[in-house]
Amino acid sequence: SPPRLSPPSLALTFPLVAKGFSDETLEKAAKSEGYCSRILRAQGTRREGYNEFSLRVEGDPEFYKPGNSYRVTLSAATPAYFRGFTLIALKEGKEGDKEEDHAGTFQIIDEEETQFMSNCPVAVTESTPRRRTRIQVFWTAPPAGTGCVILKASIVQKRIIYFQDEGSLTKKICEQDSALEGVTDKPILDCCACGTAKYRLTFYGNWSEKTHPKDFPRRTNHWSAIIGSSHSKNYILWEYGGYASEGVKQVAELGSPVKMEEEIRQQSDEVLTVIKAKAQWPAWQPLNVRAAPSAEFSVDRHRHLMSFLTMLGPSPDWNVGLSAEDLCTKDCGWVQKVVQDLIPWDAGTDSGVTYESPNKPTVPQEKIRPLTSLDHPQSPFYDPEGGSIKLVARVVIERIARKGEQCNIVPDNIDDIVADLAPEEKEEDDTPETCIYSNWSPWSACSSSTCEKGKRMRQRMLKAQLDLSVPCPDTQDFQPCMGPGCSDEDGSTCMMSDWITWSPCSVSCGMGTRSRERYVKQFPEDGSMCKVPTEETEKCIVNEECSPSSCLVTEWGEWDECSASCGTGMKRRHRMIKMTPADGSMCKAETTEAEKCMMPECHTIPCLLSPWSEWSDCSVTCGKGMRTRQRMLKSAAELGDCNEELEQAEKCMLPECPIDCELTEWSQWSECNTSCGKGHMIRTRMIKTEPQFGGAACPETVQRSKCRVRKCLRGAGMEKRRWKESREKRRSEQAKKNLDSEQYPVCRLKPWTAWTECSTLCGGGIQERYMMVKKRSKSTQFTSCKDKKELRACNVHPC
Repeated sequence: SPPRLSPPSLALTFPLVAKGFSDETLEKAAKSEGYCSRILRAQGTRREGYNEFSLRVEGDPEFYKPGNSYRVTLSAATPAYFRGFTLIALKEGKEGDKEEDHAGTFQIIDEEETQFMSNCPVAVTESTPRRRTRIQVFWTAPPAGTGCVILKASIVQKRIIYFQDEGSLTKKICEQDSALEGVTDKPILDCCACGTAKYRLTFYGNWSEKTHPKDFPRRTNHWSAIIGSSHSKNYILWEYGGYASEGVKQVAELGSPVKMEEEIRQQSDEVLTVIKAKAQWPAWQPLNVRAAPSAEFSVDRHRHLMSFLTMLGPSPDWNVGLSAEDLCTKDCGWVQKVVQDLIPWDAGTDSGVTYESPNKPTVPQEKIRPLTSLDHPQSPFYDPEGGSIKLVARVVIERIARKGEQCNIVPDNIDDIVADLAPEEKEEDDTPETCIYSNWSPWSACSSSTCEKGKRMRQRMLKAQLDLSVPCPDTQDFQPCMGPGCSDEDGSTCMMSDWITWSPCSVSCGMGTRSRERYVKQFPEDGSMCKVPTEETEKCIVNEECSPSSCLVTEWGEWDECSASCGTGMKRRHRMIKMTPADGSMCKAETTEAEKCMMPECHTIPCLLSPWSEWSDCSVTCGKGMRTRQRMLKSAAELGDCNEELEQAEKCMLPECPIDCELTEWSQWSECNTSCGKGHMIRTRMIKTEPQFGGAACPETVQRSKCRVRKCLRGAGMEKRRWKESREKRRSEQAKKNLDSEQYPVCRLKPWTAWTECSTLCGGGIQERYMMVKKRSKSTQFTSCKDKKELRACNVHPC
């Protein structure tokens, strides 16, 4: 089973003012800042012999096992009630004013009834003040070495009933000696009741998609067959902190009660009644559609405990049930009624965390424990705030009869003593829930046609085996029989034929008689006469109205088969008109008759599906795609439609697809880099997208091309000519500037910026510089007044 998470510890202290506190008490409480001390210092009175209220630990153990969980019940005897309460657990001899004085931890079962106290978070109190007769919580025992623990309760009725140091609201329970490890910690008291009592167990499931929506298994939800017994204290079917037997394991994991029943019957001296009730498919239906399953059982002075369990399915190994519920009272009587709300528990044999987790055996096997809302984030019961698990079922055990002399000290107000107890109803169907059969066929004819003993047979078909590890019972059933007219009880029997069909009615209108016959096939061997009747008659009515306006009809034919194979259907029978009314009127007699018919209860058959296939390859070779998996429907077609999905799809992610380098278009060629002779010019392009994930590398971003200008002149003449050309160029540029100033007097530009750094260190790069507009005319006619940009080649030497 998955490891459990511990809820965060709380250490809050708020003032508590309760009616009934004396001034001196309040003054002392105000001076003290002790942990939970204020709720323990209340002083009050209680009546002597006060026993309307009781605090009980399930099984009434004298010892606890460290770390085990126990159900604690605070109850009021009818007609008493209480409105509020406080429940706390202290180490023996401690005052409770320190956190370390408190022992173990409580777990809330029903948030509508109970909550942790805000001013003392280790104590449990009511959620809302109202009339109540019973509350329940789980208490987890402290670690080894803690010693004895005192469980104390106070209740609020019309006044406060304070904590008691002894009596019915205090329970002392000590740590079990390690030398007794493995021995049950339930030393249940001997029963002093007299006679026997009979009870009816009724199981009300409350597990549905509406109440527990997280991951609810829509198609396969069910409760397995209930299995249990009434037994002595020398036999324990299961218990918190104990280990599951093989029978408990098969119920918990497979829903099969076969092994559990075998284990119970092996304890025949310690068991009085085997408790069995049918499984429920689906888990919940309204009570007006399907009655709650029930079973009857008996108890006596020696075997006065009852236990049962049923699997919540599908699940890894989760169950609900009661363990060693004592139906004998301390007043030597029999309990009238028990009502218990149930939360699921883990059998400790499988480590799955969801309803449909694959099998994952827990090795080594762990102890049985109640599930909590902090077991695992994937659990359907998970609550990150550590709240209580919502109840999944309720069981009601009600006394229905008593037999024999009773010796209860306190008079019983229910008069249910009978002369004899009827035997418990035998549960006929021991079929595991994993085996799906057709209905039984009718019984065959007896193999013997004489009064010698023979056999007759019926058959059914195995439609589906949901778990191959659980064997399915035989598909044939045999029963001893004898030929027609024979009886085991009569020593001088004679063999008779079957009855011949009924004769026609003796009248054609009104009431008459009809008869049928059979004959002797074999006389008794002792020579005596056959005393078995060979003829019988009965009254018959044909055409009730015998008047000129009535018509004559035949007798009714046999009923047709029921229109439904299970549940409620209709059946019909027919008759014919023999003669129309003599007065010529219409015949008013009905020729068809219909009535309802009941067939065996319909059961919801789960879809039988193959396991999911492996996931397919991703639909793409890189990046994001989809993959699928399939399963097949294995159920027979006659089991009905199956709406379960047969194919699933999900997204898949492979390594990113390669991204190739992406470039801009080439720029224009630059001017030749010389004013005379041979030179070169360049052009460039920019990288728009860098290559990623193994994509194609970027090609060259600069290209050079040779260029040739006029031949260069040699000597001083050439220098002079260059100087003249330069002067002319400056004059031309100055004239152009003057002209621009005249044309655009309000377009002023800033000086050229410095050249940017070269885009490459070698192989030819580019540099840029900018001239920005300093002042621009507001008139729309000066459209040429814009920022300017110049490019030039740089670092043109080879790399």
